[in-house]
Amino acid sequence: MTEPSIGRRFEGQVALVTGASRGIGLGIAKRFQAEGAKVVITARKPEALAEVVATFPEGTAVGIAGKSDDAAHRAEVFDTIASTYGRLDVLVTNVGINPVYGQMIDLDLDAARKVLDVNVLGTLAWIQNAVHHERLGFRENKARIVSVSSVAGEVPSPGIGLYGISKAAVSHLTRTLAVELGPDIRVNAVAPAVVKTNFATALYEGKEQEVADAYPLKRLGAPDDIAAAVAYLASSDADWITAQVLTADGGLITAGGTA
Repeated sequence: MTEPSIGRRFEGQVALVTGASRGIGLGIAKRFQAEGAKVVITARKPEALAEVVATFPEGTAVGIAGKSDDAAHRAEVFDTIASTYGRLDVLVTNVGINPVYGQMIDLDLDAARKVLDVNVLGTLAWIQNAVHHERLGFRENKARIVSVSSVAGEVPSPGIGLYGISKAAVSHLTRTLAVELGPDIRVNAVAPAVVKTNFATALYEGKEQEVADAYPLKRLGAPDDIAAAVAYLASSDADWITAQVLTADGGLITAGGTA
């Protein structure tokens, strides 16, 4: 994989990335910071979050720990951003859970409700809170929203059907909000295939090359791949792009594969 070309497209801007203590979320936060943004990152575990914030250049990152589906946590995050920076330019909703694996017909419905609550309603809640916060100037800043969806939301993927349904909802939510929030706010999403993170380990562990061989590019994704796509959609380079779900899958779906 070639090294990305890093510019300064987010100089003077503030970006919030949820679920960013590791994996894709951390990769996205690092990309925004490298391009000049101040970044605010969230995650559930305070210790892990503090360790991650310490890896950023001093004064460029703030971490706020809490559960994504907790309204009080979201309020704390946006109030902190308003008090610290006085603005928010980019919101990346990355939090997603998948505590169940197996056929839909045997799915525990309580677990299903939790997945939908966090992945779908949680995404909507973060966006609602950002748009409605009186001190962030989200509309005035011509803010951008990028959500992390999944190719599992585009084609049925064995074992992770409910996760795919939740991500299909995120993709459609993206398109719907883009229509509602334009022209002031652009709303897009990125739909990755399998990315080498702890979250996706069960999908490739012990069989990475076998899984990668199904991809025309013959490798799994890396967090930097998704970070680059998110940064593009959030940048001025994409000023005439909204309501899109950018599939970042190494050609997998076109080749007839599934996540």
